[in-house]
Amino acid sequence: MPDTSDILWFKTQFGSPIQAAISGTPLTVDFLTAIACQETGSMWSTMHRKNMPLDRIVALCVGDTLDVDKGRQAFPQTRADLEAAPRGKEMFVIAHQALVDMAQHVAGYDAVAKRPSKFCHGFGVFQLDLQFFRDEPGYFLNREYEKFDLTLGRCVRELKGTLGKLDFQDRSSLTDQEFAMLGIVYNTGRFKPGKGLKQGHFDGQRFYGEAILDYIRQAHTVATDGAAAVLPPASPGEAAMAAPSLVTATGPTFRVTTLDSMLRLRSEPRISAPPQANVVGHLPEGQEVRAITGAKVSGFIEVETSLSGALLRGFASAKFLQPVEGLVDIQPTPPSVSPPTSGIVAVIMPRKPGSVTRRRDQANAHSLNESGQPGRAGTAPDQLRAELDAIIDWLAVDDEQHLRYQPRDGLTFCNIYAHDYCHLAGVYIPRVWWSSPALLRLAAGEAVEPLIGNTIFEMRANDLFRWLRDFGAAFGWRQTGTLSKLQTEVNLGAIGVIVARRKEDGRSGHIVMVVAETGTLLARRDAAGEVIAPLQSQAGASNFKQGTGKLNWWKGEQFAESAFWLHA
Repeated sequence: MPDTSDILWFKTQFGSPIQAAISGTPLTVDFLTAIACQETGSMWSTMHRKNMPLDRIVALCVGDTLDVDKGRQAFPQTRADLEAAPRGKEMFVIAHQALVDMAQHVAGYDAVAKRPSKFCHGFGVFQLDLQFFRDEPGYFLNREYEKFDLTLGRCVRELKGTLGKLDFQDRSSLTDQEFAMLGIVYNTGRFKPGKGLKQGHFDGQRFYGEAILDYIRQAHTVATDGAAAVLPPASPGEAAMAAPSLVTATGPTFRVTTLDSMLRLRSEPRISAPPQANVVGHLPEGQEVRAITGAKVSGFIEVETSLSGALLRGFASAKFLQPVEGLVDIQPTPPSVSPPTSGIVAVIMPRKPGSVTRRRDQANAHSLNESGQPGRAGTAPDQLRAELDAIIDWLAVDDEQHLRYQPRDGLTFCNIYAHDYCHLAGVYIPRVWWSSPALLRLAAGEAVEPLIGNTIFEMRANDLFRWLRDFGAAFGWRQTGTLSKLQTEVNLGAIGVIVARRKEDGRSGHIVMVVAETGTLLARRDAAGEVIAPLQSQAGASNFKQGTGKLNWWKGEQFAESAFWLHA
């Protein structure tokens, strides 16, 4: 399948005509590239590597030879169906010969091309299906699909109609998730919100919507001479993560002033029962927010803000919002692209030479160093997902022989499991961290030796909550505002956590890993398609490798605050 080098070739060859064709629409070159990758990428990627002429490559972008016995339902299901249509026999000759010609250059089609009744159903770089033959015979009989400008024009016309089906026709821009939804409608004619992106053609591993999102994200990292990349390329072993969403509210600016505690941001203009139920975020003293309109509703004002990279929108009590003169620019806090190498740096628990920390041993302050540990080194979403799945399987948090994670004596080990998962994935979240005096010395430029109980201490879930808030950005972490965004980035190979801080500091908080959905293991979504329970992996009172857990567990009244965090 196409990789980033193939995407670069495609965007270099066709970026300019695509940009001209989509002018005045919210469509993008990267989205059209993703469609091309999914529809015919296996063909043009193979042929361009053979240095075939460009016009010949475009002409041979044909495919889909499935008959009714393989699941095809649309016209024509068989050769007889096609030949029974007006000029159908003429079309069959074209469709069969197209298969034969393409099979000479693309592996995997040789056997089917030798069968005299087999023919292609999809034509053009963006694959217009032969079901349209009876309405648009000229496109197929005149082989208009062999010309890039004509197959592009037909695709854009189809996508313009698809925009209307999702009420996107008046939008100036779309998110990656919305583009994937658009791709599903392009493929199937409709979108069912409750199913998320698991819709459209299923190739045995991914659904059409999931594949489109993968390709969009990869295309975002590819720059051409004529256009900069939307996202910087990720390093091997990291995901190309979306940039934080920007504050777009245009109302007056306010500053949080409680002189007491953090201000709860709520999904509705009311205090819920229990009070945590409709909380979407906790705003610290001094946090600046932008009102949507500035109008009060039941004593609340609807606002937007960016907190540690998370776009939060909700209702805040007006009596704790102090007006700020002028329009303050509220920008997201970007995470560092690399961890610090001086000053306050990462620390791990020193170990005796030759000692090994194993899963089957009871938990301690050391990081795992067993032989054969899996890691993360891929560059594409499918590689990263497979590597993270391998880490989950290897850690096997639900294996009773892995004593490191099994609850005992009233103790649970969610913090250690989160550390181990991130450690194997090449992401830093501390098992031990510097004491306050050590931090002061490090900040002053001193060298500090890690000594347990002296300059370093073991981190619990409550400590991890504070560490992510205070130090996370320096080590590549950022918050995100919704479970849907969290699950989407994790599905593309990123690392995600949900962490909640306990009100009683002596009692344990909780941290779970959010993990990629599979063909059968899914997040829970509401009727609108928004994630309400992401797919999680945890150690705790109960251990499980993958599951959705208790709905909104982080909003329990035992927790003071909670947050969703991402790392590439």
